[in-house]
Amino acid sequence: DMARSNGGIIGVSNKTSFGKCTVTSKTSSGNITLQTGTTAIEYLAVGAGGGGGIDNGGGGGGGAVTCGTGNACGTLSVTIGAGGTGAAFPAGASPSSTNGGVTSIPSFSVCAPGGGGGGTSAEPGVPAVNGAPGASGGGGRNCCTASNAGGTGTFGCQGDGGKGAGAPQYGSGGGGGAGGNGADGSTSNGGVGGVGIAKTITGSPVFYSGGGGGSNESAGTVAGGNGGGGAGKPCGACAGTANTGGGGGGSGSTPGSSPGGTGGSGVVVVKELT
Repeated sequence: DMARSNGGIIGVSNKTSFGKCTVTSKTSSGNITLQTGTTAIEYLAVGAGGGGGIDNGGGGGGGAVTCGTGNACGTLSVTIGAGGTGAAFPAGASPSSTNGGVTSIPSFSVCAPGGGGGGTSAEPGVPAVNGAPGASGGGGRNCCTASNAGGTGTFGCQGDGGKGAGAPQYGSGGGGGAGGNGADGSTSNGGVGGVGIAKTITGSPVFYSGGGGGSNESAGTVAGGNGGGGAGKPCGACAGTANTGGGGGGSGSTPGSSPGGTGGSGVVVVKELT
């Protein structure tokens, strides 16, 4: 077998079987060229993760995970969703996180939406924002003001974001994952990100679309969910892992400091069957 990498394509080739069992991971938008003789494929499409919130903001939700089989030959066009942007307060930056982008395979009418952005607390001139709904919901902000709800997971049974809590640590909620809800924040810490879901199309189990971890005032790092979820931190946050659909971590930093984590981008994996 020979590994090849070109234009966001990572593949394993078995030229003696007319495409059978060849696996290609497409990490950027473009075309996948199937081997001559291929007539059927198995596919996996993962939407991008949502961005994390700031100022005790919630973790971003994991992107949608969808899979199936179908007849195909020649070339497949795919679009890979970009990770959601983490919230930031410096001049000109967005005070709100954004949802992850959509990953699609148009010829199969496959659409994998992105995860919800994490919530952000109110600051002078900036309204509070709850965790956003998405494929998996974004985590809720701390409860200094008004509601602290996490976003609802809207794709199948994917997880909701956890809700935030109050003093002294003002823990925010973890983002929902493809395999479970984000944990609620508490008065002592932020909630961990929801677990992703494992798929074996590449030949071994790989987890996708974990939720981003929530944040806190000073209690330390909060883990993201298995499946590329970024960790939340008291000051700053980790991005979701690229091409896993993991949500970005929430940041506990004050306005003008470190932003929430960027969501992990999506991916399409194709296995040629016959």
